[in-house]
Amino acid sequence: MFWTLVLIYLFYAGLEIYASVNEIRFVSKAKYFKPIILSPENYTIAADYKIASEKFEIVNELYSLVVFFGWLGFGLKALEGLFMEQGPIVGSVFFVLTLIGVNYILGLPFSIYEAFFLDKKFGFSTITPKIFITDQIKAGLLFLTIGSSVLWAVSAIITNFEMWWIWGFCLIYFVIVFIAMVYPTWIAPIFNKLEPMEEGELRGAIEGLLQKAGLQSGGVFRVDASKRDNRLNAYFGGFGKTKRVVLFDTLIEKLSKNELLAVLGHELGHFKHGDIFKGLIINGVMLFVAFALFGNIPASVFEALGLQVGAHSQITLFMFFSPILFFLMTPINGMISRRNEYSADEYGSECESKEALGSALVKLADENKSFPLSPALSIFLYFTHPPLPQRLEKLGMFKQEAVVESAN
Repeated sequence: MFWTLVLIYLFYAGLEIYASVNEIRFVSKAKYFKPIILSPENYTIAADYKIASEKFEIVNELYSLVVFFGWLGFGLKALEGLFMEQGPIVGSVFFVLTLIGVNYILGLPFSIYEAFFLDKKFGFSTITPKIFITDQIKAGLLFLTIGSSVLWAVSAIITNFEMWWIWGFCLIYFVIVFIAMVYPTWIAPIFNKLEPMEEGELRGAIEGLLQKAGLQSGGVFRVDASKRDNRLNAYFGGFGKTKRVVLFDTLIEKLSKNELLAVLGHELGHFKHGDIFKGLIINGVMLFVAFALFGNIPASVFEALGLQVGAHSQITLFMFFSPILFFLMTPINGMISRRNEYSADEYGSECESKEALGSALVKLADENKSFPLSPALSIFLYFTHPPLPQRLEKLGMFKQEAVVESAN
């Protein structure tokens, strides 16, 4: 059983590494095609960034494999000896918190490299050491406050209920929905300064767009995202009265009024079509399947790992192996999501025009240096949005034949 678990994890890691190698090989060739969609300069930069990012992911994955085998070989048994004498619930909380804390420390060099070397090299990251350290402290305190409470509740459920996986699912799903609901009003302001958009033509146009879609929001806000990153983005956050429209300051600066309204129209399309609630249901089903599976694992699995059967080992097994299950289910979710994106594009076009949305998508890709081409395997495994050439072709602003021509 031990080697079965190892082989499952190796298959998962190997598939991710192969996908990255395949992406590098594809982009290294496509880099020399005739540039499409992006400016010639940014087309080359985007290709270089994609290649560098995938190489970084390969190293990260290999490092994660070493850490995984370290935990399986001796780390988990050592933690059991340290904490499980404190009782099944308290011991489990300290066990899992220590496991997460050690993993965080071991992964910190990669976070530092990504923020201060990789992303800065390509002109994305604007973060300072002070902001980075402050972010880590804030995130750590948030996790200790919320995470330790959730861990205690889950440990208590596992310890006291035979069908713990049903109640555990209900708790975690509630926490996920609750955090999504309060994120724009309680959590986001901890890290960023959110200011209501000043009165004016743009705000009036946005509020008119929201009213037309029938969306009651808690306001339109501008966030100082540029203090960490130059990428462009926007999001709708929260539910009910907590809903907020949040625009990155970089987005406001780079897009015209019509382009910005078309992008918001696209996001409103998800609201109109119920995609947010559909997503909650789909993710809920995926989470339920994971809890059902991991809640019925035989004791022999824990014995093979040399662990006692208890809350700490149940949670640990879920942490280590549920990403594999979610990874296998992701392509289904991705296909649904890509279809929803086309529908949202159609609504965004109706709010402004196909030209405005297409122009906005091109600007977003150009400013974010998103390489417009990807191999079929990456699209199947990871993409929640259709490739940009296909989206633009649907909008009548691009011909797929151009990709073939650029390769010749």
